[in-house]
Amino acid sequence: MSITLILVALLAFYVAWNLGANDVANSMGTSVGSKAITLKQAIIIAGILEFTGAVLFGEEVSQTLATKIANPILFAATPEIYVTGMVAVLITCGLWLQIATSRGLPVASSHAVVGAIAGFSWVAVGVDAINWSSIGLVTIGWICTPIISSAIAALFYSQIKHWILDQPNQVAQLQQWIPWLSVILLGIFGVIVLPSLTQPLTNYLNHRIGLNLPNYDIPLFTGAVAAIALTVISWRQLEQVENTADKEQILPTPHSPLPTPIERLFGRFQVLSACFVAFAHGSNDVGNAIAPLAAIVYTNYTGSVPINGITIPIWILILGGAGIVAGLAVWGKKVIATIGENIISLQPSSGFCAELATATTILLASRLGLPVSTSHALVGGVVGVGLVQNFKSIKFQTLQGIGLAWLITLPVSAILSATIFSTARILFL
Repeated sequence: MSITLILVALLAFYVAWNLGANDVANSMGTSVGSKAITLKQAIIIAGILEFTGAVLFGEEVSQTLATKIANPILFAATPEIYVTGMVAVLITCGLWLQIATSRGLPVASSHAVVGAIAGFSWVAVGVDAINWSSIGLVTIGWICTPIISSAIAALFYSQIKHWILDQPNQVAQLQQWIPWLSVILLGIFGVIVLPSLTQPLTNYLNHRIGLNLPNYDIPLFTGAVAAIALTVISWRQLEQVENTADKEQILPTPHSPLPTPIERLFGRFQVLSACFVAFAHGSNDVGNAIAPLAAIVYTNYTGSVPINGITIPIWILILGGAGIVAGLAVWGKKVIATIGENIISLQPSSGFCAELATATTILLASRLGLPVSTSHALVGGVVGVGLVQNFKSIKFQTLQGIGLAWLITLPVSAILSATIFSTARILFL
């Protein structure tokens, strides 16, 4: 590998580092804010699952970003222009994410990448180089995602509040609801994660052993077993809660940060929901960091720009996953605090509903083929819970800062990328 590619790889690691510091709060912010897990535990859990999702299932999004936002055919005669532009994209995204993270603002890294690619393409070739339909889909997702997530979170939390939290015998009510909570939780996340996990096994059994299993048989079986296991485990834990309920204090103490035994059990559900969100987030958002690097590597080795798609080398996926984990560990605390503590005060039951709404929104958007932002979905989910709890409890000053960061990400990234690209073209091309 040449010195130039090594420098570009380090630049992509820097982008992934900042992405980890900013975006991974989407999966763990509410769990930390509700005191279901500590910040250290969140970093460990998210690190493992984000890395696994990025390495095993991060290729598709990377291909889309590398070939679908700008029209690569227009760069076919000048691959050096395309490479220079992708370097400008990496610099732009790294700087913008670092600025947002330093201020504790959760921004959409996908919007930063899209804006940066659009910015350099416009300056390099012209307005026709931009795939405006993709930009339109990003805008639709930008507007709809927090609204839909907020509505779903409000619906989930209002039902849990009515049927469990506001009832005189919370333990008995939760015991009746545990199977349903298990099915809902694993059903929603299972649709996102299990098909990708089990598809290689299904293909092996069908082609090597001669079986004829439909694609959904193994995911359904795995999900059913997991739901039953989660129900049984939760029932046993609930029995322990019921036996010791009289000894528990209602108010939090230094040794028992969760306010009630019921909330402690909800905390276990919330940790599980956060794990699935982290895995799905890693598989989707790693492309924001490594897609420009993959495009540069492809162009460097083949001498042509990627037109119909590219295969992402495994070392690039590992590089992106490692950068995400490193950034989360070193810089992730600020954004986690913003989402988990500075919008509303969360408990595990409310945090669980916010994460459930986030995953549901992402799944619905994926089925419709719309690009979404996990940070938009989770902030919307937290606000939806706040609307049910108490409208006045929502810290609108925090939301104003987040909303402003969302609004300016696309144009700022486009302008910054165009400026960096223009400067580089004057100096080096």
